Amino acid sequence: YELRYRALTFYTSTYELKIGTGPEGDGGGGGADGPGFAAVAVPADASIGTFADQLLVTLRSDWLGHGAGSMLAAPVRPFMAARDDAARAALLTPLFEPSASCSLEASTETKNYLILSCLDNVVTEQRFWRYERPPGGADAAAEKEKGGKFTLERTIPGALGVSPSVSAVDSDGSDALWVTSDGYTQPTTLAHCPDVSDFGTAQPGAQEPLKQLPAFFDASGLVTEQHYATSKDGTQVPYFLVSKGGAAAMKLDGSTPTLLYGYGGFEVSLTPGYSASVGAAWLEKGYAYAVANIRGGGEYGPRWHQAALKAERKRAYEDFEAVAQDLVDRGVTSPAKLGCQGGSNGGLLTGNMLARPSAGVRLFGAIVCQVPLLDMYRYHTLLAGASWMGEYGDPEAPEEWAYLQHYSPYHNLKAREEGPADQGRGGGGEEGDERDGDGGAAAYPATLFTTSTRDDRVHPGHARKMVKKLLDLGHKATTLYYENMEGGHGGA
Repeated sequence: YELRYRALTFYTSTYELKIGTGPEGDGGGGGADGPGFAAVAVPADASIGTFADQLLVTLRSDWLGHGAGSMLAAPVRPFMAARDDAARAALLTPLFEPSASCSLEASTETKNYLILSCLDNVVTEQRFWRYERPPGGADAAAEKEKGGKFTLERTIPGALGVSPSVSAVDSDGSDALWVTSDGYTQPTTLAHCPDVSDFGTAQPGAQEPLKQLPAFFDASGLVTEQHYATSKDGTQVPYFLVSKGGAAAMKLDGSTPTLLYGYGGFEVSLTPGYSASVGAAWLEKGYAYAVANIRGGGEYGPRWHQAALKAERKRAYEDFEAVAQDLVDRGVTSPAKLGCQGGSNGGLLTGNMLARPSAGVRLFGAIVCQVPLLDMYRYHTLLAGASWMGEYGDPEAPEEWAYLQHYSPYHNLKAREEGPADQGRGGGGEEGDERDGDGGAAAYPATLFTTSTRDDRVHPGHARKMVKKLLDLGHKATTLYYENMEGGHGGA
């Protein structure tokens, strides 16, 4: 098959498919109308692919009785020939349907298997679907037209704090796998499975380790836990916590310096991964590290992402504040010893942790804001910004700027407060209470902004003008800035 697509927005596309002439000379048509490309009748926000003679459709919205986040399979030729939704619906086989706790993260293909990587409460599991191709030969033409059959053979649950992923050694010729695995305390390891049936077994040679990155820090005694915080609207928000366990376990008296990391956008899931810098510079010192799986991400599929789109963006920030508060309530740390870090969309997150009255010094002693979006009135005019309007909104539309202004950190800064932080303001409040513009006063935690002169994705102007405004408002003592002259969006 030949497949081509045109991206309409960040989350919508149109697809066209051409069915080529196979070795048996049975093709050439682009659907029922003959040769050439034909439109694939799926929702604009779906993504598609092919496996053997099957079309794979992954949904971001409900369609033909299947929920957002589902993966569906259908035989290509009958699907392309179908004239209406009823005919198409009859051809669909669900390979994955989301639940309250489980979402589809990725998929990979071998010769005979479609392997789905799923997240069950942010713990990776692998599901192995075996595909039986229809019989060959002229006498089996009718069966071939119907396509083959998928059978779910195995589901291999994962382990907390570890992120395995699989890829095919030769997707056309074998069912062998490359297996890559890492975690907060485990360096990245590459292993080889001679066959998918060997994955997850303890048989000798079933999973042969080939390479492992060196350990850059001493992980002995470190444990990974998962906790849940209750957000403002009652939603349970998971987060990972890495800290010393056993005899050296941290005291739950609020004395442990803790770094909280977050992103919360573009349906990106924050799964466990090895970080040499976090380990060597933070965890080895006996400090704690937390990662928040807030809404806007993909940890629970499209619904988790869409819950913080556009006008609902504040949900991501409320989730992050809830995790920070939970760390304090558990006695892990205290506001003075809690820092937060995020980059790109995560820089918008941490920029809001600076500017929101419900966060700031009430929750954090320090903030790291990397390659951030901060001016949400002009973001769409800078570099790749226009492509993100599907995530944030269009500031030139008055009804969308009406909510964008509430989470544009640049527009919500206040002059330096004289004396101690004002502890009288309550956290949260209605959305109208979250934007004070330049009026009033505030005390901000120490904040480091980093960017790159050569960032071609998020313009360095965001960080530059934010720092300039903070200095003009009297926050020189708590504002730090670093601009890397080289690198790019990831090099700051």
